[in-house]
Amino acid sequence: MKPIRVGVVCDLREEGWHSMDLVADMLLDSLPSVCGGRIAATRLRPPMVRRWTRLPVVGGGSRAQLGDRLTGRLWDYPRWLRPQRADFDFFHIVDHSYAHVIRALPAERTIVTCNDTDAFDAARDGAASRLDPSRLLATHVLDGISRASHVACISEATRQNLISTGRVDPSRTSVVYLGAHPTCTPASDAAADGDIERRLGPRRFELLHVSSTIPRKRIDVLLEVFSRFRDLEPDARLLRVGGPFTREQQRLAECLKVSDAIVELPFLNRPQLAALYRRAAVVVLPSEREGFGLPVVEAMACGTPVIASDIPALREVGGAAAQYCPAGDVDRWVEALADFRRGLSDAAVREHRRAACVAAAARFDWRRYAAQMAVLYEQPFARERAS
Repeated sequence: MKPIRVGVVCDLREEGWHSMDLVADMLLDSLPSVCGGRIAATRLRPPMVRRWTRLPVVGGGSRAQLGDRLTGRLWDYPRWLRPQRADFDFFHIVDHSYAHVIRALPAERTIVTCNDTDAFDAARDGAASRLDPSRLLATHVLDGISRASHVACISEATRQNLISTGRVDPSRTSVVYLGAHPTCTPASDAAADGDIERRLGPRRFELLHVSSTIPRKRIDVLLEVFSRFRDLEPDARLLRVGGPFTREQQRLAECLKVSDAIVELPFLNRPQLAALYRRAAVVVLPSEREGFGLPVVEAMACGTPVIASDIPALREVGGAAAQYCPAGDVDRWVEALADFRRGLSDAAVREHRRAACVAAAARFDWRRYAAQMAVLYEQPFARERAS
């Protein structure tokens, strides 16, 4: 029997969405080992065409960069995909914010992964307006998702949010959890651990935040909490991975007088990131919305405790191993960190936390993710054979 040819539709590399690149990379790496020769998956992704950023004078600005991104997504990508419809038996769009490209594909043979609802929340309140680009784009995304033969959501919380739009039949949805990268383990990696040690110097009480700086990540809360916690633990340090602060966030850090205790790290490879997770005393994620919360899973896989916002997706993945605080409640966050700090003096408590984290993270595995996606790829062809 010939393998099912699956075209894995990935984000434009130039957009730099590392989490989406990770999903595609791990899926493509894992499929051969879990499916044998049943699935032949190919990465599909055109290069971004630079138009606006090549213009004189205005080409160096943020609007020109946004122009290239939008033109690449909405114009170039669908036209690049359309001629390849006949080259594959099935398609998988790994990032729902690219769901609009389904118009260039056979919708009845295309799956979309829904990672969160941010990309189409603006379309919930009514029809798109030509005067509102964000709503127009969100409407295209939601329309694309609604056309897919199946939508694989990365958490039940995300699935329920998607269903609440009324645009997707619940029977055409399922939950397929993401995984923790294989480098995320409590076991030491001498090279990576040593590199992080050289970058950061002697250990202190270090909080780690791994995420972008977009508004829903609540960097303002993170900085307020850290400022207040430093009054209790003057030697504390905040480590950040996920891009530099915005100007507004930088000003807030300066106003709170914590800039000198914040280390913003550049892009780290996977072993280095795992080493950073292992080094941190605690990983904090004060987001007000999440579709999954990959840093929670990765930190726990490294045996590092997590304090996260008490929101459905983070509760779902963190389970009983993580600790939770109301989103945006600075007082409760500071109290939780202070309690956590006091508990570090008890070796038995530390070991219990570590073991609970590792056990909870074991539910999330990229090979399991790939195997579940393979079942979804094969289902339409199994039904055809049965009929």
